[in-house]
Amino acid sequence: MDIDVEKTIREYLPQIEHLSLGTSRDNKPWVCEVHYAYDEDLNLYFRSTSDRRHSKEIADNPNVAGNIITQHERGVYPLGVYFEGTAKVLETVEEMQAALPAFAKALGKDDSILEDAAKPDGHKIYKITVSKYYVFGKLDGEGGKKYELVWNGGKK
Repeated sequence: MDIDVEKTIREYLPQIEHLSLGTSRDNKPWVCEVHYAYDEDLNLYFRSTSDRRHSKEIADNPNVAGNIITQHERGVYPLGVYFEGTAKVLETVEEMQAALPAFAKALGKDDSILEDAAKPDGHKIYKITVSKYYVFGKLDGEGGKKYELVWNGGKK
């Protein structure tokens, strides 16, 4: 059975509003939860203050990984989307405005997030450019399979 990994990802993402984000510095990994949005090119976006550990680590090392997965009960086989890529804080108004439709659609946010991002202690907008997506689950009726999608800014 052929699995359309991109289609599976596009159907799955609207169901979940947070992701687990993995960062690292000096060979010490860190994982946190953030609310996220995504665009048509499957770039991921989140907001955070620059004093958070993950924000500081991204400033030093933009390589990130994470997962987007629903909570599930024991004995229920999970379905999850995993990713790896690079993250950066959006600095120009144009970059931030380009992310607004994603935040409006996924989280109901309006352009007030731009005002907040402009404050020194405000929530900055981060973009994750995904290089690889993975889907893990029982997509073909069998469990424990991982499906990979090499992704480069909307180009497979």
